Amino acid sequence: MKILPNKIIGFFLLFLSLTIVVKAQNSKPKFKVIAFYTAINDQAHISFVHEANRSFPEIAQKYHFSYDSTNNWENLNTEFLSKYQIVLFLDTRPEEPAQRAAFQQYIEKGGAWIGFHFAGFALNNSKFNQDWDWYHNQFLGSGQYKSNTWRPTSAVLRVEDRKHPATKKLPETFKSSPNEWYRWENDLRKNTDIKILLSIDSTSFPLGTGPKAHEIWHSGYYPVVWTNKKYRMLYLNMGHNDIDYEHKTNKELSFQFVNEIQNQLIINSLLWLGTKKKR
Repeated sequence: MKILPNKIIGFFLLFLSLTIVVKAQNSKPKFKVIAFYTAINDQAHISFVHEANRSFPEIAQKYHFSYDSTNNWENLNTEFLSKYQIVLFLDTRPEEPAQRAAFQQYIEKGGAWIGFHFAGFALNNSKFNQDWDWYHNQFLGSGQYKSNTWRPTSAVLRVEDRKHPATKKLPETFKSSPNEWYRWENDLRKNTDIKILLSIDSTSFPLGTGPKAHEIWHSGYYPVVWTNKKYRMLYLNMGHNDIDYEHKTNKELSFQFVNEIQNQLIINSLLWLGTKKKR
């Protein structure tokens, strides 16, 4: 029996349409990420936000998730957040009570979060008072900011839990991108809900160059990446690029996403939180 040309064409079109459907299904993102940012407070933080918004779309394409970003914090509401599996705070936190309530509800219902650097900052008698107890003391566990190193410098970071999904295949220690490192009010080691994943290794000391003496750390214990076991979250202290303030050029002197090991930590964290089922 001969197959007529129009039948051949029909079979071909049917095969083509099925192929397109399969590809469309395969291209559906595994999860969706939304990043909130302000990018007006500090040139080093602005630099990081711009770098993140260049880098995350490339990472998303490679690892098959979607990435959106917004500087409109009014979007931090229940309806908008319901579209996303992971929320990122790139440089700040929400300030309005309604936004804070929507975020807390999102988290307590199983939503995931990753915060960078200044997203954890709070200091009374500053523009960012510690006026959100749930976020700083219960969720992050860190309390207020106490001090920092200066200038931004690389540190040797120690992986404290190499079995955690976020630290999978990371070496025992590695050198970070230059960063301003924070010290916190609360000792996270005493909080049973907190799992510290990375801290500053003692080989980093002295850390910082000054010029003020207290901006150089010579000893101590400083966690820089941790998770709260009660929630689907991760905080990373990285997120402050080095900027040429001294010569008033505001030239970018360092970047975060050029560090492949540090990138792997971020990718691991996204994949862990994005594909992990809600509680």
